Amino acid sequence: MNSERQLRILPFEDALRLVQNHAALLRPRGKELVPLLEARNRILAEPVTADRDYPPFHRSTRDGYAVRSSDVTNVPVSLQIAGEIQAGASAEQAAIPVITGHAVSIMTGAPVPPGANAVVMIENTSLDNKKEDPPQRVNINSPVVSGASIVAAGSEAKRGARLLAPGTKLDYASIALAASAGRLHLLVYSRPRVAVLATGDELVDIDVAPGPNQVRNSNTYSLATQILDAGGEPILLPIAPDDPARIKELIREGLDADLLLLSGGVSAGKYDFVEPALAELGAEFLFTGVQIQPGRPLVFGRIPTHADEQSSSPKYFFGIPGNPVSTMVTFKLFVRPILDALAGAQSHKLIFLNAKLKSEIKTKTGLTRFLPAMLSGEFENALVELVRWQGSGDIAATALANCYIVIPPDRDLIPAGELVPIMMR
Repeated sequence: MNSERQLRILPFEDALRLVQNHAALLRPRGKELVPLLEARNRILAEPVTADRDYPPFHRSTRDGYAVRSSDVTNVPVSLQIAGEIQAGASAEQAAIPVITGHAVSIMTGAPVPPGANAVVMIENTSLDNKKEDPPQRVNINSPVVSGASIVAAGSEAKRGARLLAPGTKLDYASIALAASAGRLHLLVYSRPRVAVLATGDELVDIDVAPGPNQVRNSNTYSLATQILDAGGEPILLPIAPDDPARIKELIREGLDADLLLLSGGVSAGKYDFVEPALAELGAEFLFTGVQIQPGRPLVFGRIPTHADEQSSSPKYFFGIPGNPVSTMVTFKLFVRPILDALAGAQSHKLIFLNAKLKSEIKTKTGLTRFLPAMLSGEFENALVELVRWQGSGDIAATALANCYIVIPPDRDLIPAGELVPIMMR
């Protein structure tokens, strides 16, 4: 079978760039208007602009006293208290003028009164007579420069300025920003539909008692969860047995979705029928393996669509190794860029963090390895260590991990204490 497959096994970086290049060719399939809270985790399809200046007034960032900075150059100095301004004060209430020798008590978020150009934090002040109600004078014990503890009107955004761009994934911060601009609804891209097809006679549904040599179909659910996290809509197909005709039938069904993920059956074994079925459907195999662990037998390709279909663009597919950890890693590395593009998300580069290795690692060269690990500690004392696992079928160990240590293909020994790249899980 190997002689028929035209193997194209790429180094990790080459495979990733190829996927990213194809992702750049894709476009989302539609848009819809949804209520603000339902937009969470969706991809914005319109710009969100400021409906007014932000902030709309000079805003105090501290509880304290609004002053003229020239009055507090030489401290300590006593100033007359002319009044108080709270957050949410009306224009009239905030119009207390600050003249030379005067200060105004001010709260965080309140508008700075006319004449004042700085705010002295309350911690740097004291009252002349604490028994007075209201107090008449305040001692300023620390000088401030013009602009201290003030956010100038319009400094965050001018009216009409773009706050959020199309392609933004709407998390809690962007939802808050849209809310601040008064947006009750947002136009978002339609969720890409991703078909998931697990293959193999050894698999049974999770509500079925497995036989002595069978396992429950966990891959479909890990992939569906990752699809949901990425903003897609998983379409769960029935388990495909090791039967070429049935596999081909289910692949055809999966191609009705925007993206097809096939789990298992992509190696070169006697009962790996996925690639032959794809080839019969006219598939173009862009690569048939990647020099990584886990996930080496990953397949990526596309199948042309018929002219009478709504879209003449080819449908992309991934043949993902059946081992559960391989499924998780290859989705994060390779499926995610395609899914992001179909969802309308802005393209993102793969970013690795660095952490200090707790214990020595010995391995073989030749593959880029993504090994389950635990990042622990805090602040500058964070350490990372491999979890004990029994290979790419060990779901239990991976569930305990919170990241992957990334080992370059030319390293066979990494001593304890060295900074190593990690990818969060």
